[in-house]
Amino acid sequence: MKLDRLLTEQVNPASSDIDSKPTVEVLRLINGQDQAVARAVEKEIPRIAEAVDAIVERLRKRGRLFYIGTGTSGRLGVLDAAECPPTFHVPPEMVQGIIAGGEAALARATEASEDDPESGKRDLAARGFTSSDALVGIATSGRTPYVLGAVAEARALGALTIGISCTPDSQLSRLVEIPITPLVGPEVIAGSTRMKAGTATKLVLNMISTAAMIRMGYVYGNLMVNVQPKNSKLEDRARRIIAESAAVSYERAAELLREAGDSTKTAIVMGRLSLDRAGAEARLAAAGGHLAEALKEPNG
Repeated sequence: MKLDRLLTEQVNPASSDIDSKPTVEVLRLINGQDQAVARAVEKEIPRIAEAVDAIVERLRKRGRLFYIGTGTSGRLGVLDAAECPPTFHVPPEMVQGIIAGGEAALARATEASEDDPESGKRDLAARGFTSSDALVGIATSGRTPYVLGAVAEARALGALTIGISCTPDSQLSRLVEIPITPLVGPEVIAGSTRMKAGTATKLVLNMISTAAMIRMGYVYGNLMVNVQPKNSKLEDRARRIIAESAAVSYERAAELLREAGDSTKTAIVMGRLSLDRAGAEARLAAAGGHLAEALKEPNG
């Protein structure tokens, strides 16, 4: 499909005279268009759910999750991957982001690398990507050669492939096992896919990584129980989570956290079940680190 025929490249009639409007009207127009993004993502929830469950199946077998993209799409993938270790205390290799052009492309656009499918394959190989892993290819147009090359390689290896694009019946959606296609329509500024398409991509990535980590047991209730108290803000957060989960005072939560060797989950088990550190750690180990399972009664 020619670039000028892509949905995201069309001229949006709602913003045709945006350059002549006062600032407040410019912002209202942008905001109004953004409100359609969540609805577009909502329509893709069945496919997002399918992707999450398939990813979790891989993660539970020690596979990894990779995002790959160029430009804005690549940056969003790298950002989501980078947020997983501090949020869920998972090893950095579990969720990885790959962007065309490498780290330099995070701060400075390097569009030329988008057109090389072999580069996508090489970058995937450089991370030691295997059939046990999952790859999420991100390309708003659904036709970026760099991403298509990487996805084709992943399929050839037998890995799980997922595609995020904002174009109907795109090459990417036809190539992957699970296509996710939020159709956000033409951008406020024609072709500026960092806007609605970028927002939709960010929402989908948030959903994929967060839901996957919930299914993996890294969240208890809606609390970040894997948080690591590496600074004063995170220590305060850990104490509040322990106090809430173990039904103890903030002061007692601080004591439990210290006694647990700064492990929030261990502190919660200690507080809830009146165990010492060794007993709590053994309980968690038997539950595979899953807090809800560790807190169940033996016959529960």
